[in-house]
Amino acid sequence: MKLFSLSRTQRLPISVREAWDFFSNPGNLREITPPGLDFVVESELPEQVYPGLIVAYRIRPLVGIPVRWVTEITHVEEPYFFVDEQRFGPYKFWHHEHRFREVDGGTEMEDVVHYGLRFGPFSGLVDRFLVRRKLEAIFDFRYRVMVERFR
Repeated sequence: MKLFSLSRTQRLPISVREAWDFFSNPGNLREITPPGLDFVVESELPEQVYPGLIVAYRIRPLVGIPVRWVTEITHVEEPYFFVDEQRFGPYKFWHHEHRFREVDGGTEMEDVVHYGLRFGPFSGLVDRFLVRRKLEAIFDFRYRVMVERFR
């Protein structure tokens, strides 16, 4: 299986604690997800992530077809780091690191996603022409939402 990765960094004019409080609350996922994905959480959510937390949701990533996605929070180092990993869903492999670090003027937030696709030898083409573009659009949307929210 070929692994792909996407990395994004954004600086926010808020403290690490404020960034952590927002991003570690799974109830905020809908706010940072593009409306076109029709994101719906299907599980009870606590106010903060913890190791072992299972989050089930539904999205419609392509032509309105619903996809169930179940992730587990596998690592938490409050307030600097947490990881979500797909247990069931559209990817063959999904590992998403969320990192927060204090910098001059606020917090640097970094996302590192490693993912694998279910398309065997065609994975590279599917990633290049479909998946990568969709993931970049999702993170672009999130970037804009964060700029607006934390001006």
